[in-house]
Amino acid sequence: MKEYGTEFIRNVALVGHLGSGKTSLVEALLYDTGTTTRLGKIEDGTTVSDYDDEEHRRKISVSTSLIAIEFENYKINLLDTPGFNDFMGEVKSALRVADGAIIVVDAVSGVEVGTELVWQYCDEMKLPRIIVINKMDRENANFTRVLESIQSLSKDVKLVPVQFPWGEKQDFKGVIGLLSMRARKGGKGEPSDIPAEYKEAAEKGHLAMMEAAAEGEDALLEKYLGGEMLTNDEITHGFKRAVDNCTFVPVLIASAAANVAITPILETITRYMPSPTEIPVPHAEGKAGDEEVKPTDTGALAAYAFKTTADPFVGKMTYLRVFSGVMNSDTRVWNHNKSVEERLGTLHIMRGKEQIAVKTLHTGDIGTVAKLSSTVTGDTLGDKTHPIHFAMPHYPAALYTVAVNPKTQSDATKMGPTLSRLCEEDLTLHWRHEHSTHQTLLEGMGDQHIDVAIRRAEAKFGTAILTETPRVPYRESITKNSDGHYRHKKQSGGAGQFGEVYLRIEPYLDDIFDFEDELVGMNLSKSYLAPIEKGIKASLEQGVIAGYPMGNVRVIVYDGKMHEVDSKPMAFEIAGREAFKLAVQSAGPVLREPIMMVKITVPEASMGDILGDLNTRRARVQGMEQETGKSIVTAEVPQAEMLRYVTDLRSMTQGRGVFTMEYIRHDVVPNHIAQTIIANSKKGKGTEEEE
Repeated sequence: MKEYGTEFIRNVALVGHLGSGKTSLVEALLYDTGTTTRLGKIEDGTTVSDYDDEEHRRKISVSTSLIAIEFENYKINLLDTPGFNDFMGEVKSALRVADGAIIVVDAVSGVEVGTELVWQYCDEMKLPRIIVINKMDRENANFTRVLESIQSLSKDVKLVPVQFPWGEKQDFKGVIGLLSMRARKGGKGEPSDIPAEYKEAAEKGHLAMMEAAAEGEDALLEKYLGGEMLTNDEITHGFKRAVDNCTFVPVLIASAAANVAITPILETITRYMPSPTEIPVPHAEGKAGDEEVKPTDTGALAAYAFKTTADPFVGKMTYLRVFSGVMNSDTRVWNHNKSVEERLGTLHIMRGKEQIAVKTLHTGDIGTVAKLSSTVTGDTLGDKTHPIHFAMPHYPAALYTVAVNPKTQSDATKMGPTLSRLCEEDLTLHWRHEHSTHQTLLEGMGDQHIDVAIRRAEAKFGTAILTETPRVPYRESITKNSDGHYRHKKQSGGAGQFGEVYLRIEPYLDDIFDFEDELVGMNLSKSYLAPIEKGIKASLEQGVIAGYPMGNVRVIVYDGKMHEVDSKPMAFEIAGREAFKLAVQSAGPVLREPIMMVKITVPEASMGDILGDLNTRRARVQGMEQETGKSIVTAEVPQAEMLRYVTDLRSMTQGRGVFTMEYIRHDVVPNHIAQTIIANSKKGKGTEEEE
């Protein structure tokens, strides 16, 4: 592959709902540029961008793949992203380094939940975009209906068709180009005269493009309002300005699987999508605070690591976008996040899993390098003397959690490092140890997301991991004041043990635990307060009524007795612990459960089902609102009722519902539910003791 300067590079992310045809579109683009000699098929596992074993098994994309295409002296870096909601973190990472997006929409289904999400992400990052209505050859395809549904995505951005379909469904032959005013048939779009039945509509469409172009630049608007017609070059120039400013979005039509109207998409990318020099570089922090990074080869090197993968043969591979400067193979760079030097080996351009070695990556280019020792996703590489940090995008919070356990003893030592490496690769994965339940938890976006991670753990890192439903991190607490007294006395021939403690406990909402004394006189030396507190803290950690950590308790030791010879710290540790347990029994002990604030967005037609389901989950609805055909419900729901909600919600809404969830507080568990939890806990303890 030849070397390309910044102005001849286009970085475009392919985004859209699951099944809209992004991967098939990549295949058609590769085929029509002569990069491949045949169209790969998802069903056969022969596509260039879906090359992972998990993608072959599931028949969907699960990670972003980088595809470099050469077209008319331009290099187009396509980032083919997953459409399934569980893998939206991959979409965010791809959009972070793209200069524009192609939103692929199914010609039958129109706008779907995945379309809305990626549109929202593009808005957040202020990315220019193109819409491709794909699968126009399908039965029930309807260009007009889908165009209307897309326009509902935004009131501020206007959709401007740059093509009309030449036929629909099984009669889809090609497109009518509204700039060139020529009909184009087949994949490469050989031009011909517009059929008579399309001429009137095409002229109206050409005029709409001209109006949109005039709004892109003041000089053109003045000329147009003065009654003059714009030339095609002026339309192209003005329309590009409007697209780059996110004022207008071009709409194209295609059938990737049938290889119809593909080359016009490449022409639209090179014509209207911005080069890296035409779009602002993302916000960066320099030595003195905010720094404007200029996308030029002569600037200080600033490269952002947006993705890392573990390859069983190559090792760790880091995907980089060069925002400034030039990156060369076999050189040394500085990792500004880790403050370490990294040695670069050979740089590569990627085409799916194919690696094409290059000597140089210019500003704006995207490539990979293998075996960086310290660099992870989100790090910035550059010159040691010119520190620059790029902020990571905000990734969606985890919605699905499993408890993980090693399958064998040998897996136990590898599980922690393996989970860490998985989470380095995918920033929507998180793992942690839950102290209250003594479980290791892996959190992700959904069951498919977690399943892919577990399978990768074994395939890539040789670590077999078992999963189970996590236990809810309940807490124990008390509701009223109570007293406790315990005398520990042990005499067995040798040195005896003696300690007696009188204490009082109270609910304490300011903190988890508070320990005080009100000792008067010489009945009990204050030197024994430390072991008494130690014994009480042990009970707090282990729980008293159901084995969960206890909190929001104040303990006051007000009296006790000691023996000159037999009193020892251990005796008072035991006495303090047992006195505390006795006090808890009469202090109105309760279980508290985590309460989550949940925001659910669903189609209006699903609202009744969602509210009925929330009622079964002990939810307290806080508010409801309507927004462009969607219903938004905000509710407080116990975490115990939300463990598998992501799966249930998708089932209830045919995949069109989404939600966010965050912890807000712990509340008292209703008594009838608490009794069941306590009984199950005691039953579990009994089973453990028998074993």
